[in-house]
Amino acid sequence: MFDFFEGQVASRKAASLALLVGGVGYDLRVPLGVPMPAIGSKARFFVHLAVREDAHTLYGFPDESLRDLFRLLLKVRGVGPSMALAVLSGLSREEFLQAVLRDDAKTLQAIKGVGKKTAEQILLDLKDKAQSLASGPGHPSQPQGGPPRVDNVEDAIGALISIGYSEKEAKLRVERAAQSIDPSDLEALVRAAIQT
Repeated sequence: MFDFFEGQVASRKAASLALLVGGVGYDLRVPLGVPMPAIGSKARFFVHLAVREDAHTLYGFPDESLRDLFRLLLKVRGVGPSMALAVLSGLSREEFLQAVLRDDAKTLQAIKGVGKKTAEQILLDLKDKAQSLASGPGHPSQPQGGPPRVDNVEDAIGALISIGYSEKEAKLRVERAAQSIDPSDLEALVRAAIQT
């Protein structure tokens, strides 16, 4: 129904943003850790609309290849939009494709909500597709997020809470990750916290 929205970033959080397009504000759920454009800047996000009986949810991605990977994940039995978003939050596109190509179920299981059965189903269903995606042309560059934000640790904690971690566990994971990862890099910090 929708391909992409282009407009002004009205607000943003770790896992969502509001994009003002023609006087209408669209709430987009986005993968944790993707570079986020500054509030007030113009941005384009490729979107996917998930329709359920009780909700219509828009998912936004900074480039088309990430949205396509999200849609591939939705075709896996047992994977819904929330889990697909969690997978793309826990692993970069390249890390995910490499995990699938290596039959690395443990890397997938490190993501909250992905059990052994689901990880094996992802590997089974996407093995052939991952090969063509990994050998294809690189994905377009992502939007620039401006200077690093000083509250990245709090953003990272909020990001983990938004995907189901308790506040205590999120704080512990982020603090542990911040000891080995530069906290000014929100994407790296969130990914490291999820994988600890």
